Amino acid sequence: MRVTHLLPLAVTAAALVIPDEATADQLRLEEPQEESVTWNDLLGWKEIRSKAKDVVSSVFETSHTTIDEAMTFGSKLGDEVKQAMHHCGGGDHGNNPWNEKIFKTDPRDWLDDVEEEVTDHGHHGHHGHHGHKPNQTIYELIKSSKYTTKLAELIDEDGDLVTVLNSTSSNYTFFAPTNHAFSKLPEDMDPPSKEAIKKTLLYHVSPDFYPAGRVLLSHTIPTLLKEKELGDFPQRIRFGLGFKGLELNFYSRVVAINIFATNGVIHGIDDILFLPSSTLDTFEFMPQYFSTLILGLVKTGLWHDFNVTAKAGQTFFTPDNIAFQKLPFEVTSFLFSDRGLKYLKAILKYHVVGNETLYSDAYYNAKKDTIDGGCDIPKGFFHIDLPTLLDGRPLGVDVARYGGFIEIKVNGFVRVVTQDGIAKDGVLQGVSDVLIPPKQIGGGHDDDAEKEEEEELTVESLKERLAPFVEDQEGEEMMNEL
Repeated sequence: MRVTHLLPLAVTAAALVIPDEATADQLRLEEPQEESVTWNDLLGWKEIRSKAKDVVSSVFETSHTTIDEAMTFGSKLGDEVKQAMHHCGGGDHGNNPWNEKIFKTDPRDWLDDVEEEVTDHGHHGHHGHHGHKPNQTIYELIKSSKYTTKLAELIDEDGDLVTVLNSTSSNYTFFAPTNHAFSKLPEDMDPPSKEAIKKTLLYHVSPDFYPAGRVLLSHTIPTLLKEKELGDFPQRIRFGLGFKGLELNFYSRVVAINIFATNGVIHGIDDILFLPSSTLDTFEFMPQYFSTLILGLVKTGLWHDFNVTAKAGQTFFTPDNIAFQKLPFEVTSFLFSDRGLKYLKAILKYHVVGNETLYSDAYYNAKKDTIDGGCDIPKGFFHIDLPTLLDGRPLGVDVARYGGFIEIKVNGFVRVVTQDGIAKDGVLQGVSDVLIPPKQIGGGHDDDAEKEEEEELTVESLKERLAPFVEDQEGEEMMNEL
Protein backbone atom coordinates (compact mmCIF):
# COMPACT_ATOMS: atom_id res chain seq x y z
CA MET A 1 0.00 0.00 0.00
CA ARG A 2 1.45 3.37 -1.00
CA VAL A 3 1.92 6.08 1.61
CA THR A 4 -0.09 8.48 -0.53
CA HIS A 5 -3.11 6.25 -0.07
CA LEU A 6 -2.75 6.06 3.69
CA LEU A 7 -2.70 9.76 4.51
CA PRO A 8 -6.04 10.65 2.89
CA LEU A 9 -7.62 7.92 5.00
CA ALA A 10 -6.69 9.78 8.16
CA VAL A 11 -7.74 13.09 6.64
CA THR A 12 -11.12 11.69 5.67
CA ALA A 13 -11.72 10.41 9.18
CA ALA A 14 -10.77 13.73 10.73
CA ALA A 15 -12.69 15.80 8.20
CA LEU A 16 -16.08 14.18 8.42
CA VAL A 17 -16.93 15.48 11.89
CA ILE A 18 -14.97 18.32 13.44
CA PRO A 19 -15.74 19.62 16.97
CA ASP A 20 -16.77 23.21 17.61
CA GLU A 21 -14.12 25.90 18.05
CA ALA A 22 -13.88 25.63 21.83
CA THR A 23 -13.42 21.89 21.72
CA ALA A 24 -11.05 22.15 18.79
CA ASP A 25 -8.79 24.38 20.88
CA GLN A 26 -8.55 21.62 23.45
CA LEU A 27 -7.81 19.03 20.79
CA ARG A 28 -5.21 21.07 18.91
CA LEU A 29 -2.19 18.99 18.02
CA GLU A 30 1.26 19.89 19.27
CA GLU A 31 3.41 22.28 17.27
CA PRO A 32 5.83 20.51 14.90
CA GLN A 33 9.43 20.23 15.98
CA GLU A 34 12.15 21.91 13.96
CA GLU A 35 13.59 18.75 12.48
CA SER A 36 13.67 17.06 9.12
CA VAL A 37 10.98 14.64 8.03
CA THR A 38 12.18 11.07 7.63
CA TRP A 39 10.63 8.12 5.82
CA ASN A 40 10.13 6.48 9.23
CA ASP A 41 7.86 9.39 10.16
CA LEU A 42 5.81 8.92 7.02
CA LEU A 43 5.68 5.15 7.20
CA GLY A 44 4.44 5.45 10.78
CA TRP A 45 1.10 6.48 9.30
CA LYS A 46 0.50 2.86 8.35
CA GLU A 47 -0.36 2.19 11.97
CA ILE A 48 -3.38 4.46 11.86
CA ARG A 49 -5.00 2.68 8.92
CA SER A 50 -6.98 0.24 11.04
CA LYS A 51 -8.07 2.93 13.49
CA ALA A 52 -9.01 5.37 10.76
CA LYS A 53 -11.07 2.74 8.95
CA ASP A 54 -13.06 2.14 12.12
CA VAL A 55 -13.62 5.87 12.53
CA VAL A 56 -14.73 6.35 8.90
CA SER A 57 -17.07 3.41 9.18
CA SER A 58 -18.59 4.80 12.36
CA VAL A 59 -19.20 8.15 10.63
CA PHE A 60 -20.93 6.61 7.62
CA GLU A 61 -23.12 4.49 9.87
CA THR A 62 -23.94 7.18 12.43
CA SER A 63 -26.99 9.37 12.48
CA HIS A 64 -28.04 11.90 15.09
CA THR A 65 -31.43 12.91 16.38
CA THR A 66 -30.36 16.35 17.65
CA ILE A 67 -27.74 18.93 16.73
CA ASP A 68 -26.39 18.88 20.30
CA GLU A 69 -25.83 15.12 20.06
CA ALA A 70 -23.96 15.56 16.78
CA MET A 71 -21.66 18.20 18.26
CA THR A 72 -20.84 15.87 21.17
CA PHE A 73 -20.14 13.03 18.75
CA GLY A 74 -17.83 15.33 16.81
CA SER A 75 -15.79 16.07 19.89
CA LYS A 76 -15.36 12.38 20.70
CA LEU A 77 -14.45 11.51 17.11
CA GLY A 78 -11.92 14.31 16.92
CA ASP A 79 -10.34 13.01 20.13
CA GLU A 80 -10.08 9.49 18.67
CA VAL A 81 -8.40 10.74 15.50
CA LYS A 82 -6.02 12.95 17.49
CA GLN A 83 -4.98 10.03 19.70
CA ALA A 84 -4.42 7.79 16.68
CA MET A 85 -2.25 10.39 14.98
CA HIS A 86 -0.22 11.14 18.11
CA HIS A 87 0.28 7.45 18.81
CA CYS A 88 2.03 7.22 15.46
CA GLY A 89 4.13 10.32 16.10
CA GLY A 90 2.09 12.22 13.54
CA GLY A 91 2.04 15.56 15.30
CA ASP A 92 0.58 18.50 13.43
CA HIS A 93 1.12 17.58 9.78
CA GLY A 94 -0.70 20.70 8.64
CA ASN A 95 2.68 22.49 8.29
CA ASN A 96 4.61 19.44 7.09
CA PRO A 97 6.71 20.35 4.04
CA TRP A 98 5.83 16.99 2.50
CA ASN A 99 2.11 17.77 2.42
CA GLU A 100 2.24 19.74 -0.82
CA LYS A 101 3.76 16.76 -2.64
CA ILE A 102 1.66 14.11 -0.94
CA PHE A 103 -1.61 15.94 -1.54
CA LYS A 104 -0.96 17.15 -5.05
CA THR A 105 -4.25 15.49 -5.95
CA ASP A 106 -7.51 15.76 -4.03
CA PRO A 107 -7.61 13.36 -1.04
CA ARG A 108 -11.02 12.25 -2.29
CA ASP A 109 -9.10 10.13 -4.78
CA TRP A 110 -8.88 7.55 -2.00
CA LEU A 111 -12.67 7.42 -1.80
CA ASP A 112 -12.82 5.66 -5.16
CA ASP A 113 -12.15 2.47 -3.21
CA VAL A 114 -15.12 2.97 -0.91
CA GLU A 115 -17.58 4.63 -3.29
CA GLU A 116 -19.94 1.68 -3.26
CA GLU A 117 -20.06 1.61 0.53
CA VAL A 118 -20.51 5.38 0.80
CA THR A 119 -23.25 5.47 -1.82
CA ASP A 120 -25.05 2.64 -0.08
CA HIS A 121 -25.01 4.47 3.24
CA GLY A 122 -25.89 7.73 1.59
CA HIS A 123 -29.25 6.47 0.34
CA HIS A 124 -30.76 5.10 3.51
CA GLY A 125 -33.11 8.03 3.37
CA HIS A 126 -34.11 10.19 6.30
CA HIS A 127 -34.77 7.26 8.61
CA GLY A 128 -31.14 7.20 9.75
CA HIS A 129 -29.29 4.13 11.02
CA HIS A 130 -29.41 1.80 13.99
CA GLY A 131 -33.05 2.59 14.71
CA HIS A 132 -32.53 6.35 15.14
CA LYS A 133 -35.71 7.29 13.34
CA PRO A 134 -36.09 11.08 13.42
CA ASN A 135 -39.23 12.65 14.78
CA GLN A 136 -38.50 16.35 14.18
CA THR A 137 -38.30 18.52 11.06
CA ILE A 138 -35.22 20.51 10.09
CA TYR A 139 -36.83 23.64 11.51
CA GLU A 140 -37.69 21.95 14.80
CA LEU A 141 -34.16 20.59 15.22
CA ILE A 142 -32.62 24.03 14.63
CA LYS A 143 -35.15 25.67 16.93
CA SER A 144 -34.44 23.24 19.78
CA SER A 145 -30.62 23.31 19.70
CA LYS A 146 -28.51 25.52 21.98
CA TYR A 147 -25.92 25.71 19.19
CA THR A 148 -28.21 27.35 16.60
CA THR A 149 -30.27 29.90 18.54
CA LYS A 150 -29.10 32.83 16.40
CA LEU A 151 -29.89 30.95 13.20
CA ALA A 152 -33.34 30.09 14.53
CA GLU A 153 -34.04 33.78 15.19
CA LEU A 154 -33.32 34.65 11.55
CA ILE A 155 -35.39 31.78 10.20
CA ASP A 156 -38.34 32.79 12.39
CA GLU A 157 -38.44 36.16 10.61
CA ASP A 158 -39.04 34.42 7.26
CA GLY A 159 -42.39 32.66 7.26
CA ASP A 160 -41.86 31.14 3.82
CA LEU A 161 -38.60 29.51 4.88
CA VAL A 162 -40.18 28.19 8.09
CA THR A 163 -42.82 26.53 5.93
CA VAL A 164 -40.18 24.96 3.66
CA LEU A 165 -38.11 23.64 6.56
CA ASN A 166 -41.20 22.20 8.23
CA SER A 167 -42.57 20.59 5.07
CA THR A 168 -42.18 16.81 4.78
CA SER A 169 -43.06 16.69 1.07
CA SER A 170 -39.35 16.78 0.14
CA ASN A 171 -35.95 15.96 1.61
CA TYR A 172 -33.64 18.94 2.05
CA THR A 173 -30.06 19.44 3.20
CA PHE A 174 -29.39 22.38 5.50
CA PHE A 175 -25.86 23.61 6.20
CA ALA A 176 -26.51 25.26 9.54
CA PRO A 177 -24.14 27.98 10.84
CA THR A 178 -23.59 27.61 14.59
CA ASN A 179 -23.76 30.45 17.07
CA HIS A 180 -19.98 30.58 16.91
CA ALA A 181 -20.23 31.28 13.16
CA PHE A 182 -22.39 34.33 13.87
CA SER A 183 -19.98 35.54 16.54
CA LYS A 184 -17.33 35.99 13.83
CA LEU A 185 -19.32 38.77 12.16
CA PRO A 186 -17.86 42.27 12.71
CA GLU A 187 -19.65 44.12 15.47
CA ASP A 188 -19.74 47.34 13.45
CA MET A 189 -21.12 45.83 10.23
CA ASP A 190 -24.19 47.45 8.73
CA PRO A 191 -27.38 45.43 9.26
CA PRO A 192 -28.18 43.48 6.07
CA SER A 193 -31.52 43.97 4.34
CA LYS A 194 -34.28 41.41 4.72
CA GLU A 195 -33.81 40.44 1.08
CA ALA A 196 -30.09 39.81 1.64
CA ILE A 197 -30.83 37.70 4.72
CA LYS A 198 -33.42 35.68 2.81
CA LYS A 199 -31.03 35.01 -0.08
CA THR A 200 -28.25 34.06 2.33
CA LEU A 201 -30.47 31.58 4.16
CA LEU A 202 -31.65 30.04 0.87
CA TYR A 203 -27.98 29.63 -0.06
CA HIS A 204 -27.58 27.30 2.93
CA VAL A 205 -30.32 24.92 1.76
CA SER A 206 -30.07 22.28 -0.96
CA PRO A 207 -33.29 20.92 -2.49
CA ASP A 208 -31.80 17.42 -2.47
CA PHE A 209 -30.71 14.91 0.19
CA TYR A 210 -26.96 14.96 0.91
CA PRO A 211 -25.91 12.84 3.90
CA ALA A 212 -22.20 12.74 4.76
CA GLY A 213 -21.26 9.97 2.35
CA ARG A 214 -22.82 11.73 -0.62
CA VAL A 215 -21.30 15.08 0.36
CA LEU A 216 -17.84 13.50 0.32
CA LEU A 217 -18.34 12.38 -3.27
CA SER A 218 -19.64 15.78 -4.40
CA HIS A 219 -17.60 18.73 -5.60
CA THR A 220 -20.53 21.14 -5.90
CA ILE A 221 -24.20 20.93 -4.98
CA PRO A 222 -27.18 23.14 -5.94
CA THR A 223 -29.04 25.34 -3.45
CA LEU A 224 -32.49 26.90 -3.25
CA LEU A 225 -31.02 30.26 -4.30
CA LYS A 226 -31.83 30.99 -7.94
CA GLU A 227 -29.29 33.44 -9.35
CA LYS A 228 -30.32 35.82 -12.14
CA GLU A 229 -26.72 36.26 -13.31
CA LEU A 230 -26.49 32.48 -13.71
CA GLY A 231 -29.49 32.46 -16.00
CA ASP A 232 -31.82 31.78 -13.03
CA PHE A 233 -30.09 28.48 -12.36
CA PRO A 234 -29.41 27.40 -8.75
CA GLN A 235 -26.32 28.90 -7.17
CA ARG A 236 -23.97 26.16 -5.98
CA ILE A 237 -21.75 25.40 -2.97
CA ARG A 238 -18.23 24.13 -3.49
CA PHE A 239 -16.71 21.37 -1.32
CA GLY A 240 -13.06 20.57 -0.72
CA LEU A 241 -11.32 18.10 1.59
CA GLY A 242 -8.02 18.80 3.32
CA PHE A 243 -6.25 18.74 6.67
CA LYS A 244 -8.56 21.42 8.04
CA GLY A 245 -11.55 19.20 7.36
CA LEU A 246 -14.40 19.33 4.89
CA GLU A 247 -14.60 22.92 3.66
CA LEU A 248 -17.36 24.82 1.86
CA ASN A 249 -16.35 27.55 -0.60
CA PHE A 250 -12.75 27.35 0.67
CA TYR A 251 -13.46 28.87 4.11
CA SER A 252 -16.42 27.44 6.02
CA ARG A 253 -15.80 24.14 7.82
CA VAL A 254 -18.15 21.26 8.67
CA VAL A 255 -18.31 20.77 12.45
CA ALA A 256 -21.18 18.26 12.76
CA ILE A 257 -22.82 15.86 10.33
CA ASN A 258 -25.81 13.65 9.75
CA ILE A 259 -28.42 15.23 12.01
CA PHE A 260 -31.33 13.51 10.32
CA ALA A 261 -34.80 15.05 10.26
CA THR A 262 -38.15 13.86 9.01
CA ASN A 263 -37.60 16.03 5.94
CA GLY A 264 -33.86 15.78 5.30
CA VAL A 265 -30.51 16.21 7.02
CA ILE A 266 -28.53 18.97 8.75
CA HIS A 267 -24.76 19.53 8.77
CA GLY A 268 -23.31 22.14 11.13
CA ILE A 269 -20.77 24.65 9.78
CA ASP A 270 -18.48 27.12 11.54
CA ASP A 271 -18.78 30.07 9.12
CA ILE A 272 -21.77 31.66 7.44
CA LEU A 273 -21.85 31.05 3.68
CA PHE A 274 -21.84 34.54 2.22
CA LEU A 275 -23.39 35.14 -1.17
CA PRO A 276 -20.74 34.65 -3.88
CA SER A 277 -19.11 37.76 -5.35
CA SER A 278 -18.88 38.51 -9.05
CA THR A 279 -15.97 37.14 -11.05
CA LEU A 280 -14.19 40.49 -11.22
CA ASP A 281 -14.68 41.18 -7.52
CA THR A 282 -13.19 37.76 -6.78
CA PHE A 283 -10.07 38.69 -8.75
CA GLU A 284 -9.79 41.95 -6.80
CA PHE A 285 -10.00 40.10 -3.50
CA MET A 286 -6.90 38.05 -4.42
CA PRO A 287 -4.36 40.30 -6.17
CA GLN A 288 -1.53 38.08 -4.94
CA TYR A 289 -2.81 35.45 -7.38
CA PHE A 290 -4.44 37.47 -10.16
CA SER A 291 -2.64 40.82 -10.41
CA THR A 292 -1.27 40.00 -13.89
CA LEU A 293 -4.70 38.95 -15.14
CA ILE A 294 -6.27 42.08 -13.65
CA LEU A 295 -3.67 44.26 -15.36
CA GLY A 296 -4.37 42.57 -18.69
CA LEU A 297 -8.14 42.98 -18.37
CA VAL A 298 -7.81 46.66 -17.47
CA LYS A 299 -5.25 47.55 -20.20
CA THR A 300 -7.32 45.83 -22.93
CA GLY A 301 -10.63 47.40 -21.83
CA LEU A 302 -12.15 44.00 -21.08
CA TRP A 303 -12.55 44.87 -17.40
CA HIS A 304 -14.98 47.64 -18.34
CA ASP A 305 -16.71 45.48 -20.95
CA PHE A 306 -17.27 42.62 -18.50
CA ASN A 307 -18.56 45.02 -15.85
CA VAL A 308 -21.28 46.47 -18.07
CA THR A 309 -22.30 43.26 -19.87
CA ALA A 310 -25.40 41.44 -18.65
CA LYS A 311 -24.65 37.80 -17.92
CA ALA A 312 -26.55 34.54 -17.72
CA GLY A 313 -23.63 32.55 -16.38
CA GLN A 314 -20.08 32.13 -17.67
CA THR A 315 -17.01 29.96 -17.33
CA PHE A 316 -13.73 31.80 -16.85
CA PHE A 317 -10.66 29.62 -17.27
CA THR A 318 -8.43 31.62 -14.98
CA PRO A 319 -4.63 31.83 -15.37
CA ASP A 320 -2.92 33.05 -12.21
CA ASN A 321 0.36 34.92 -11.91
CA ILE A 322 2.36 31.68 -12.06
CA ALA A 323 0.66 30.69 -15.34
CA PHE A 324 1.67 34.02 -16.91
CA GLN A 325 5.23 33.57 -15.64
CA LYS A 326 5.49 30.38 -17.71
CA LEU A 327 5.27 32.40 -20.91
CA PRO A 328 8.62 33.39 -22.46
CA PHE A 329 9.73 36.81 -21.19
CA GLU A 330 9.74 38.39 -24.64
CA VAL A 331 6.18 37.16 -25.29
CA THR A 332 4.89 38.61 -22.00
CA SER A 333 6.68 41.90 -22.65
CA PHE A 334 5.14 42.11 -26.13
CA LEU A 335 1.61 41.28 -24.97
CA PHE A 336 1.59 44.01 -22.33
CA SER A 337 3.11 46.62 -24.65
CA ASP A 338 0.97 49.04 -26.63
CA ARG A 339 1.68 47.07 -29.83
CA GLY A 340 0.67 43.78 -28.25
CA LEU A 341 -2.53 44.73 -26.44
CA LYS A 342 -4.79 43.61 -29.30
CA TYR A 343 -3.18 40.17 -29.12
CA LEU A 344 -3.48 40.10 -25.34
CA LYS A 345 -7.16 41.00 -25.67
CA ALA A 346 -7.69 38.09 -28.05
CA ILE A 347 -5.95 35.69 -25.67
CA LEU A 348 -8.00 36.83 -22.66
CA LYS A 349 -11.27 36.53 -24.62
CA TYR A 350 -10.21 32.95 -25.41
CA HIS A 351 -10.41 32.17 -21.66
CA VAL A 352 -14.07 33.17 -21.27
CA VAL A 353 -17.18 31.20 -22.21
CA GLY A 354 -20.37 33.27 -22.12
CA ASN A 355 -23.79 32.01 -20.98
CA GLU A 356 -22.45 28.51 -20.28
CA THR A 357 -21.28 27.55 -16.79
CA LEU A 358 -19.20 24.39 -16.51
CA TYR A 359 -18.55 23.12 -12.99
CA SER A 360 -16.53 19.96 -12.39
CA ASP A 361 -19.74 17.97 -11.86
CA ALA A 362 -22.54 20.08 -13.39
CA TYR A 363 -23.26 22.14 -16.49
CA TYR A 364 -25.60 25.11 -16.99
CA ASN A 365 -26.46 26.37 -20.47
CA ALA A 366 -28.59 29.52 -20.50
CA LYS A 367 -29.03 29.21 -24.27
CA LYS A 368 -30.92 25.93 -24.03
CA ASP A 369 -34.17 25.05 -22.31
CA THR A 370 -33.71 22.72 -19.34
CA ILE A 371 -36.23 21.09 -17.08
CA ASP A 372 -34.47 20.80 -13.75
CA GLY A 373 -31.88 23.58 -13.79
CA GLY A 374 -29.02 22.18 -15.83
CA CYS A 375 -27.52 18.72 -15.86
CA ASP A 376 -25.03 16.69 -13.88
CA ILE A 377 -21.82 15.61 -15.58
CA PRO A 378 -21.89 11.81 -15.83
CA LYS A 379 -19.28 9.52 -14.31
CA GLY A 380 -16.47 8.34 -16.54
CA PHE A 381 -15.37 10.56 -19.43
CA PHE A 382 -17.25 13.65 -20.58
CA HIS A 383 -16.23 15.92 -23.46
CA ILE A 384 -17.69 19.26 -24.42
CA ASP A 385 -16.67 22.05 -26.81
CA LEU A 386 -17.31 25.46 -25.29
CA PRO A 387 -17.49 28.52 -27.58
CA THR A 388 -15.37 31.39 -26.24
CA LEU A 389 -15.69 35.14 -26.62
CA LEU A 390 -12.92 34.95 -29.24
CA ASP A 391 -15.31 34.82 -32.19
CA GLY A 392 -16.72 31.55 -30.85
CA ARG A 393 -13.35 29.80 -31.12
CA PRO A 394 -14.05 26.68 -29.02
CA LEU A 395 -12.21 25.21 -26.06
CA GLY A 396 -12.23 21.43 -25.93
CA VAL A 397 -12.82 20.39 -22.32
CA ASP A 398 -12.45 16.83 -21.05
CA VAL A 399 -13.78 15.84 -17.63
CA ALA A 400 -12.84 12.49 -16.09
CA ARG A 401 -14.92 11.46 -13.04
CA TYR A 402 -14.10 8.51 -10.77
CA GLY A 403 -15.89 8.55 -7.44
CA GLY A 404 -14.79 11.70 -5.63
CA PHE A 405 -11.86 12.33 -7.98
CA ILE A 406 -12.34 14.65 -10.95
CA GLU A 407 -9.71 15.74 -13.47
CA ILE A 408 -10.34 18.46 -16.04
CA LYS A 409 -8.14 19.19 -19.06
CA VAL A 410 -8.51 21.96 -21.62
CA ASN A 411 -7.48 21.45 -25.25
CA GLY A 412 -6.02 18.09 -24.36
CA PHE A 413 -3.14 19.09 -22.10
CA VAL A 414 -3.79 22.18 -19.93
CA ARG A 415 -4.92 21.08 -16.47
CA VAL A 416 -7.51 22.78 -14.32
CA VAL A 417 -5.53 22.94 -11.07
CA THR A 418 -8.11 24.76 -8.94
CA GLN A 419 -11.66 23.67 -9.63
CA ASP A 420 -14.98 25.36 -9.05
CA GLY A 421 -14.36 28.87 -7.78
CA ILE A 422 -17.97 29.83 -7.16
CA ALA A 423 -18.93 33.29 -8.46
CA LYS A 424 -22.20 35.19 -8.58
CA ASP A 425 -22.11 35.25 -12.36
CA GLY A 426 -20.45 31.91 -13.13
CA VAL A 427 -17.52 29.75 -12.16
CA LEU A 428 -13.74 30.17 -12.11
CA GLN A 429 -11.65 27.21 -13.26
CA GLY A 430 -8.00 27.87 -12.47
CA VAL A 431 -5.74 26.66 -15.30
CA SER A 432 -2.08 25.71 -15.09
CA ASP A 433 -1.09 27.63 -18.23
CA VAL A 434 -2.23 30.58 -20.30
CA LEU A 435 -4.47 29.23 -23.08
CA ILE A 436 -3.25 29.94 -26.62
CA PRO A 437 -5.51 29.08 -29.57
CA PRO A 438 -4.11 26.04 -31.41
CA LYS A 439 -3.02 26.26 -35.04
CA GLN A 440 -5.71 23.90 -36.29
CA ILE A 441 -9.42 24.22 -35.56
CA GLY A 442 -11.10 21.00 -34.45
CA GLY A 443 -10.41 17.47 -35.58
CA GLY A 444 -7.08 17.37 -33.75
CA HIS A 445 -5.86 14.82 -31.24
CA ASP A 446 -4.29 15.21 -27.85
CA ASP A 447 -0.86 14.34 -29.22
CA ASP A 448 -1.19 17.12 -31.84
CA ALA A 449 -2.00 19.59 -29.09
CA GLU A 450 0.95 18.40 -27.03
CA LYS A 451 3.29 18.82 -30.02
CA GLU A 452 2.12 22.40 -30.40
CA GLU A 453 2.67 22.93 -26.68
CA GLU A 454 6.22 21.59 -26.91
CA GLU A 455 7.05 24.05 -29.69
CA GLU A 456 8.68 27.17 -28.28
CA LEU A 457 6.28 30.08 -28.37
CA THR A 458 7.73 33.21 -29.93
CA VAL A 459 6.29 36.62 -30.62
CA GLU A 460 6.10 35.83 -34.33
CA SER A 461 4.42 32.44 -33.86
CA LEU A 462 1.95 34.01 -31.42
CA LYS A 463 1.07 36.77 -33.91
CA GLU A 464 0.63 34.14 -36.60
CA ARG A 465 -1.84 32.16 -34.50
CA LEU A 466 -3.84 35.22 -33.50
CA ALA A 467 -3.76 37.02 -36.85
CA PRO A 468 -7.30 35.95 -37.87
CA PHE A 469 -8.68 37.58 -34.73
CA VAL A 470 -6.83 40.89 -34.80
CA GLU A 471 -6.33 41.68 -38.52
CA ASP A 472 -9.61 43.59 -38.77
CA GLN A 473 -8.59 45.67 -35.81
CA GLU A 474 -5.17 46.28 -37.38
CA GLY A 475 -6.85 47.46 -40.57
CA GLU A 476 -9.01 49.93 -38.67
CA GLU A 477 -5.95 51.31 -36.86
CA MET A 478 -4.08 51.80 -40.15
CA MET A 479 -7.04 53.72 -41.61
CA ASN A 480 -7.16 55.94 -38.54
CA GLU A 481 -3.45 56.69 -38.84
CA LEU A 482 -3.92 57.72 -42.49
